[in-house]
Amino acid sequence: MIDNRSPVALEQEVKLPFDTARDARDAITAAGGRLVVARRLLDDRLYDTADEWLRHAGQALRVRQDAAEGVITYKGPAQPGPVKSREEIETVVASPDQARAILEALGFRPWFHAQKYREEFALRATRATIDETPIGVFVEIEGAPPDIEQAANLLGRSRHDYVLESYPRLYQTWCASHAGADPHRMVF
Repeated sequence: MIDNRSPVALEQEVKLPFDTARDARDAITAAGGRLVVARRLLDDRLYDTADEWLRHAGQALRVRQDAAEGVITYKGPAQPGPVKSREEIETVVASPDQARAILEALGFRPWFHAQKYREEFALRATRATIDETPIGVFVEIEGAPPDIEQAANLLGRSRHDYVLESYPRLYQTWCASHAGADPHRMVF
């Protein structure tokens, strides 16, 4: 699940919308993708300071629960370019609950809760994931920009189809047209 080869990495990715998870899976397997991590539920909590300093700086602090395992992640501001690129530092934690308690004891507050079902595929030089979210299905492709473009093309997509926004931003946009939706809870 997590690649801990180096403590600081540059995450480079795009999202591609698909109508259904089956459509996404069929496109990935037809392109030669190989399943490497089976479908499972991810539960993410994003944290920030009371004055929203991290969000204003374009940064993110996340605790993810993936089955019994947890991961704490820092994401830096997005850099300009054809794909979403940002610094990412993450590590596995034994207890997501304890990690959340530590952040809250330090003054960080949860501001966004998201869930998604995810399955992961190796697709040439990229990692392609199918994310089933409450607002739709997305294939997220991670890798070097030329490899991302090649993988997207194999899926029948181009740069014009790239979605570079984060799930919180996509969800808040979705909430604007769905009365009564809580913009801080993208959960099933």
